[in-house]
Amino acid sequence: MTDLLTDLRAVCAQIAERAENVRIERERTAGYVGNLPIDLPEGGPDPEAHLTEGSREELSAFWLTLGAINFGSGWFPTLRKPGGRSGYFTIATALSQRFTDHGPWSAAALSEIETAEVAATFAQDPGHELMALFALSLRDLGSHVGDYDGRFADVVDTAGSSAVALVELLRGWDCFSDTSRYDGLEVSFLKRAQVAAADLSRAGVAAFRDLDRLTMFADNLVPHVLRLDGLLTYDPGLLGRIERGELLEHGSREEVEIRACAVHAVELIAAERAGAREADIDSLLWHRGQEERYKAEPRHRSRCTAY
Repeated sequence: MTDLLTDLRAVCAQIAERAENVRIERERTAGYVGNLPIDLPEGGPDPEAHLTEGSREELSAFWLTLGAINFGSGWFPTLRKPGGRSGYFTIATALSQRFTDHGPWSAAALSEIETAEVAATFAQDPGHELMALFALSLRDLGSHVGDYDGRFADVVDTAGSSAVALVELLRGWDCFSDTSRYDGLEVSFLKRAQVAAADLSRAGVAAFRDLDRLTMFADNLVPHVLRLDGLLTYDPGLLGRIERGELLEHGSREEVEIRACAVHAVELIAAERAGAREADIDSLLWHRGQEERYKAEPRHRSRCTAY
C-alpha cells in the first residue's frame, strides 16, 4: 500500500541514515518494547481536559477545533498555566470549558474570529504571539468547514472509514499544514492531522479501519522521552543548545532530524511486537513524558505551528 504515510516512513528512514546530529540506538529497540505496556487497552480522552459528552456534531467540532490549535510548544513556557497544568492541558481544558459553557463555535464564527476572543477563551494576553497564530488557524478551519455546509461531522464522514483519508484531506488545509525539507526531500510529518484522526477515533466519533497506518506524531516530547530512555542519542553540541534553552529553528537540519529519527525509531519499536501500532506507542510515550523525571530535563523547543 502506497500513501502519504508510507512516503513519510520512507523519508524518515532516509533521514535517519543521513542524520548528523541524532542517532537511533537500534540495538535497544527489542529490549525497549518489552518494557512498554502495549497490550493494555487504549483509554479514552481525559474528561477533565476534553469534551467527552455531546452530540456527534459537537464532538467532531471539539476535536477538529482542538486539532487546529494543537501547537505552540515553543511558546508554552511563556503561557499562563493555572493549576500547574502543562501547556497542552491548559489549552485543551480551556477549550473544553468554552464548549461546555457556550457550545461550539460555528464554522462561520470561526472564519471571522479575532485574536482578542481567542485570548479571552484561553485566559492569555491578547498581545501574545501564539494567540494571533491560533486565531489565524481557527479562521482557516472555519473557512474549510464552511465548504461542508458548516458541519464538522461531515468533514469526518468524508474520510469514510479511513484515518489516512482524513489526514490526506486535512493536509491541504493551512490550519493543519506541516511540511519541512531536508536535503531536497519533502517531509510531510502531519503531526496534528494524524493526532486529530486518532483523537476522533478514541472519542468514538469515527470508526477508522486503518489506524495502524498512522505514524508516531512528530513533536518535541516523544523524542525527548526516547532520548532519556536511551533510544535516541543527540550530538553533544545539539544537546548543549537544548539544555541551555536555546530555540531550534523550525525546519532546520537538527530539528528535522529529531522529528524524523523519532518517527523511524517508533516504527522500529513497533516492528518488534506483532500487532503493535505506532500511534499507540506514541500515546504511551507522550503520557510517560508527563512524569516529573522527564519534565525535569529540557526538551527541544521550536516556535512553529507544527507542534
